[in-house]
Amino acid sequence: MTTPATPTRTTDAVGALADIEPGLLPESPDDRERTATRVPLWRSLTRGTGLVGTILVLVVIVLGLAAPLLAPYGPQQQIDGAYLLPPSGSHWFGTDDVSRDVWSRVLYGIRIDLLIVFIAVPVGALAGTLAGLLTVTNPVSDVVAQRIFDVILAFPALILGIALTAILGPGAVTVGLVIGLAEIPIFGRLTRTAVLRVREMPYVEAARVSGATQSRILLRHVLPNSVETLGVQFALSLSLAVFIEGALGFLGVGVSAPTPSLGSVLAAGNGYLETNPWFSLAPLIVISALVLGFYLIAQSISSDRRI
Repeated sequence: MTTPATPTRTTDAVGALADIEPGLLPESPDDRERTATRVPLWRSLTRGTGLVGTILVLVVIVLGLAAPLLAPYGPQQQIDGAYLLPPSGSHWFGTDDVSRDVWSRVLYGIRIDLLIVFIAVPVGALAGTLAGLLTVTNPVSDVVAQRIFDVILAFPALILGIALTAILGPGAVTVGLVIGLAEIPIFGRLTRTAVLRVREMPYVEAARVSGATQSRILLRHVLPNSVETLGVQFALSLSLAVFIEGALGFLGVGVSAPTPSLGSVLAAGNGYLETNPWFSLAPLIVISALVLGFYLIAQSISSDRRI
């Protein structure tokens, strides 16, 4: 009488394991608990603090997009006899020191700020993510990248902005470059941490044994499992970018006059706080709404996903 042969795992079986998506593999109790508490992104944005943040950001975005329809005057139009007028039905936030309507300049300043933020942050995030993915696989490139990140992080964003302005001159491009450079090391290190964590997972080991290339492992297994952490940081970076633009504009090294930006309008009204406080309060309210809105969105996403 012969005993049945014990089944053995073949190379084909290992290859099959490598093609299984991470979400279809057997989960540990911790994985099941994390999956149970995770909610879709749209729910994070439509309840609690996420809803408040979304409303704040959407209101500001709509105001900026509708500036040509809502602004009663051009952003650089000088109005006869309108020197530092207080708020009224004709000028909701009064007028500035060169007889321009503050409400109109704030609306057009929102457009400039959003354009800078929504270009610079994604570019910096993409560059940092690619740097983190490509350098961590090689010890030498990893060390070089980390030292470059250290140099960038050694300079606060405002100091970096002043230095670049001295070289390139003030303007929207310089502000965008400062924001993008400030985001690269943040996203690079987040991605590197995610790669080091995910590449030890069983499904990544199975993919490696089956002969999957390094690029396939990074793009199919590592990056998708890092999206949530990077998404939270993206929202935080948008909040930080609005602050950086406002601060650089306030210091006079941001968007060049007479083009309005929230920071430059805020700086122009700083000397008239006693006679016309709305001159400065109007852009300050908008900056605060954007910064708070993006922060609340990031907080809601992070809380729902326990990142």
